[in-house]
Amino acid sequence: MSGGSDSGEDGGTQAVENVIDDGIEDALQQYNPNVSFKDLGVVDVLCEACESLKWKHPSRIQREAIPLALKGKDVIGLAETGSGKTAAFALPILQSLLENPQRYFALILTPTRELAYQISEQFEALGASIGVKTAVIVGGMDMMSQALTLAKKPHIIIATPGRLVDHLENTKGFSLRALKFLVMDEADRILNMDFEVEVDKILQVIPRERRTFLFSATMTKKVQKLQRASLKDPVKVEVSTKYKTVDQLQQYYIFIPVKFKDVYLVHILNELAGNSIMIFCATCNGTLKTALMLRALGVSAIPLNGQMSQNKRLAALTKFKAKSRSVLISTDVASRGLDIPHVDVVINFDIPTHSKDYIHRVGRTARAGRAGKAVTFVSQYDVELYQRIEHLIGKKLPLYETQDEEVMCLEERVGEAKRTAAAQLRDMTDIKSSKRKRGQGKGGGPMDDDTETAVGVRKRFFGKNNKKKMKRK
Repeated sequence: MSGGSDSGEDGGTQAVENVIDDGIEDALQQYNPNVSFKDLGVVDVLCEACESLKWKHPSRIQREAIPLALKGKDVIGLAETGSGKTAAFALPILQSLLENPQRYFALILTPTRELAYQISEQFEALGASIGVKTAVIVGGMDMMSQALTLAKKPHIIIATPGRLVDHLENTKGFSLRALKFLVMDEADRILNMDFEVEVDKILQVIPRERRTFLFSATMTKKVQKLQRASLKDPVKVEVSTKYKTVDQLQQYYIFIPVKFKDVYLVHILNELAGNSIMIFCATCNGTLKTALMLRALGVSAIPLNGQMSQNKRLAALTKFKAKSRSVLISTDVASRGLDIPHVDVVINFDIPTHSKDYIHRVGRTARAGRAGKAVTFVSQYDVELYQRIEHLIGKKLPLYETQDEEVMCLEERVGEAKRTAAAQLRDMTDIKSSKRKRGQGKGGGPMDDDTETAVGVRKRFFGKNNKKKMKRK
């Protein structure tokens, strides 16, 4: 196995190396079709848990990372979203927990709340037969109930950095001085989302003698800096060196004037009616406006963004997963890690500012061998951003064919729906501001948000207590 040596890159035969470079899962299975979790060194009780989840063979990142982690190595895992990274660190942690049972055993840091809940579900599924207790500690939820959960001393804590720091500073009796494992999932995004101050605080209060796993889609300069600060003799496992999208994904672009984007969106949704669709917008406000406009046109759309309360965010995801809503309109809070197998189409209504985010967004569809479709809207202001995406993925995308006359027939109806949506948005804003004046609705407002674009920043600038603490430090 190519991850078996300390370099993580030069072991194994040339045949396997070529296969991994090509990124062809099927060919890898043909090379060694009978490899199992047991062959990687996973104990029987956890192998049975994998079987119950219908995981027949380990994915590439699991094949490479698990044996190294079981040998006691610190691991840097570079792999795209949807590659099975969670199990690559969850199985070694659970196996080590079986050998040395302890409360507050492992901490998993993640950039978004939704990803935290998803990781928790996987830990609970894998550890169900061995009685593993997990706690999800994220913003937008009641601090007191979280403190009570932490007082029960769970084995595994899955947290967003901002809220974890709140508990480390304010929750009596909570300490991570005995922690054995630290995992940073989507480490590149944790650091890009301006969590550096929080991560530094966490690293100061956890033991130096610990095991650390760093999982990231890309090796950015910030991740390299973090690697030097927090890992000991790490082994790097890289299963996907090139940015690529899966072959089953049909990708298109559509070039339109910015003022007609809504009209074209409605036309495409009509054409693709019956499919499960994710639409990505640049701003929280954009998701809400688009959802209200589509609802006015009879489309069962639901928004998801970082300014919604956590309960509303979970409810939105649950409805979309249960297929009671056909369209989910989200910011990049849903672009990574979330596994919703039935997504048929991804629409980039607003083009991503960072071209690597395009890979993550379109990765929400065409998962696990299924087919999928992605359409990116390109306005006169987006040409350079779009060219960067084409350069990154190494291909020119075909034009999504539309008949302009057909599309513009919808202009009047869409205009009316936009006016209705704008009026509803004004009403919602008035209600929120009047609640604030009366001292209600403190939880879950934009100032409480610890995910997305302003992660942690708002707390640092607007929280008086935090300001004092920062000065003292």
